[in-house]
Amino acid sequence: MKYFILFGPPGAGKGTQASAMVEKYNLRHISTGELLRKEIAAGSELGLKAKALIDAGALVPDEIVEGMIESEFKSAKDVAGFLLDGFPRNTAQAEDLDAILAKSGEEVTAVVSLMIPDEMIKERIRHRAAIEGRADDASEETINNRIATYHGKTEPLIGYYKNAVKYHEVDGTGTIDDVREKIFSLMDRF
Repeated sequence: MKYFILFGPPGAGKGTQASAMVEKYNLRHISTGELLRKEIAAGSELGLKAKALIDAGALVPDEIVEGMIESEFKSAKDVAGFLLDGFPRNTAQAEDLDAILAKSGEEVTAVVSLMIPDEMIKERIRHRAAIEGRADDASEETINNRIATYHGKTEPLIGYYKNAVKYHEVDGTGTIDDVREKIFSLMDRF
């Protein structure tokens, strides 16, 4: 099995590129938000725990999200691997993912990191907010907070995966097709 992590700041194009990556390489796309919604809808034990926390206004703890991801790994049939999107978000989660994979003798195959400069992040998020009507992306304060959170909490994963020789950066500033070709060129090596 292959285990890819799709990484990059908000607005880098992860959502746009994920579907093509999943289709070309026969991967199961694991988005933590979608997983939570699926488990809640299914009424699973993990889903019920997550719903109670969300309804109380609390964050869903790592162990619940990780349990859902591990369950996806075990239940997937007829796929060549997985594309993790939105997980891990910090070094502790990366270490937990390594431990989950090690239980079955597996490891992260590669981190595909779509990189764009902060000004482009702002432009893309504003554009997405206008097109999709996403109020959560509309205010300058929210956009700046999302960028600061990415730099402060998620960006340290770059060093973690560089140390593990798993980190691969793709310039995300070109057209959708140009970026996709760069991603495919990289993933073809694995």
